[in-house]
Amino acid sequence: MRGATQTCDVVIIGAGPYGLSSAAYLRAAGVETRVFGDPMSFWQNQMPNGMFLRSNLGASHIADPKGVLTLSKYCEQSRASISKPIPLDLFVNYGLWYQQQAVPHVEKRTVGHVDHNGSGFNVRLGDGEEFACRRVVVATGIGSFARRPEAFENAPSTLASHSSEHKDFNKFKGKKIAVVGGGQSALESAALLQEAGIDVEVITRRQKLNWVGLHPKLHHLGLISKLLYSDRDVGPAGLSRLVAMPHVFRRFPRTFQNRTAYRAIRPAVAGWLAPRLKNIPITLGRQIVSVRPVGERLRLKLDDDTERVVDHAILATGYRVNVLRYSFLSKSVSGNVRSVEGYPVLKRGLESSIPGLHFVGKPAAWSFGPILGFVSGAEFASKELVRFITRSNGRG
Repeated sequence: MRGATQTCDVVIIGAGPYGLSSAAYLRAAGVETRVFGDPMSFWQNQMPNGMFLRSNLGASHIADPKGVLTLSKYCEQSRASISKPIPLDLFVNYGLWYQQQAVPHVEKRTVGHVDHNGSGFNVRLGDGEEFACRRVVVATGIGSFARRPEAFENAPSTLASHSSEHKDFNKFKGKKIAVVGGGQSALESAALLQEAGIDVEVITRRQKLNWVGLHPKLHHLGLISKLLYSDRDVGPAGLSRLVAMPHVFRRFPRTFQNRTAYRAIRPAVAGWLAPRLKNIPITLGRQIVSVRPVGERLRLKLDDDTERVVDHAILATGYRVNVLRYSFLSKSVSGNVRSVEGYPVLKRGLESSIPGLHFVGKPAAWSFGPILGFVSGAEFASKELVRFITRSNGRG
């Protein structure tokens, strides 16, 4: 791609909440930006129909520079009612509305290759177009980081699949399903399966389920609640305030950061889901040690020597960030990004060890804390990008 003509200052890869918010802030600051991706595609295509958001209304707005493109504003204009919890499809429609309002020129094209050229980056799109840019912002979300437990590594995809591979559970009618995991995704998937008339069991290595939202009165104590909880809605009382301040959080010792981050985002289940789980068998404290296909079914052996034979296993086992799994980054780029346990190590401006290469969303969580794994963290990320890039461009 030598000789590629520079066509913009910043390329944003991804059109979910973080990509859209970043683009809105950068464009408002006069930074020439191109955005590539299918708006809200992960939320729309890689989460089952019928799910709800665990976050509250105040933490479910996609940040914009003027603070007017809120979920509440969308519901007012579209005459949609806001229920608690917030339905996934409502949030998706809101995200698409936000995109039309704030970033109307998203290019629904695939970025196939990004390489460093010394002064910036060469970009090749899936349709063959090539160009150069000064900066690249990776905002592709967590879709490429789906985690499969070791026992399932060799299980055929027809018998075991990650929860992110399913939008409609009705295809499992008449089958016996094992859901593996102990967090919101696992338990809500199980509820949806049972409500569709499907035989389901949850198997988790956790000794007990971690419930959140069982004490709503704590959020209605006026000034006391404001002191205990941030409106970002990430983490328990007290810690919620700390993780909402990424620049403060990252100054603490790493061991403290790790413990606090886990405490804030450990697998948990929303209290409003409890009534829907009453008749679902949940096996706690058990690990699946081996998996073996038996004809068109799957035999699961647990660490207590019991077995389950199921038609399919749905792995609601979360995501594991690994910068090397970005297929669009050249090996010379991804291999030279300084990282820890797969997470890129970022400095101010969410910039990696490669100048001009930025990461927002979950990949930024190791450097700036757990709030970067939630929609409510997009405001911090977008403002941080704008401050850093405009100052670097001499406009700050």
